[in-house]
Amino acid sequence: MSIKKITFLFKYLNLKTIYFNFKCFPFLLAIKFPMFLHKKVLLKNVEGKVNLPKEVFFGMVRIGFGDVGIFDKAKSRTIWEVKGSITFEGSAVIGHGSKICVGKNGKLLIGSRFNITAESTIICFHNISIGDECLLSWDILIMDTDFHTISKDDIRLNPDKPILIGNKVWVGARSCILKGSVIPNGCVIAIDSLINKFYNEENCVMAGSPAKKVIDNIEWAI
Repeated sequence: MSIKKITFLFKYLNLKTIYFNFKCFPFLLAIKFPMFLHKKVLLKNVEGKVNLPKEVFFGMVRIGFGDVGIFDKAKSRTIWEVKGSITFEGSAVIGHGSKICVGKNGKLLIGSRFNITAESTIICFHNISIGDECLLSWDILIMDTDFHTISKDDIRLNPDKPILIGNKVWVGARSCILKGSVIPNGCVIAIDSLINKFYNEENCVMAGSPAKKVIDNIEWAI
């Protein structure tokens, strides 16, 4: 075995990776080690279900790795708190310091070739669907719930609502995507934007708080 391969195995096949795969998957799937976890990932809750496609490969999903220079990687801790279900439809990278929280009734769907660079948060208590080839920068919040109930005359005024993010969407740093949001395919969300409603036009740049279209008919490259 080459030095490169030995180094690779020591980097990814730590005790946390081994525990997670055998906790979440049947034996014949677990021994393929489709998910790699950095040793600093905090497994706050692993009661939920993790779904993978029929065809998996070694290290298809990587959680807690990467290195974004503006953060202290040594102190950056990824948190996994999944009580509901999370589905990966292909390869995914969830960068260091990111937080994934899925409530017991939550369903989170992540498309293929998904990437969070670092330090972003997804909170799913209802339903969040993210398409293929999506890129999330850092300090992003995606949340389909308000957590606390607001009622009037025994009627809830702020129910949880689904979020739908299309294919090949790039979300800029410090943006916030709230319940009821729909982002079409090919869109770019500018830095520090607030998304809180349905957008129906593909291949646009949206910016502001709340965001509105500022450029249309764009193409962007990963």
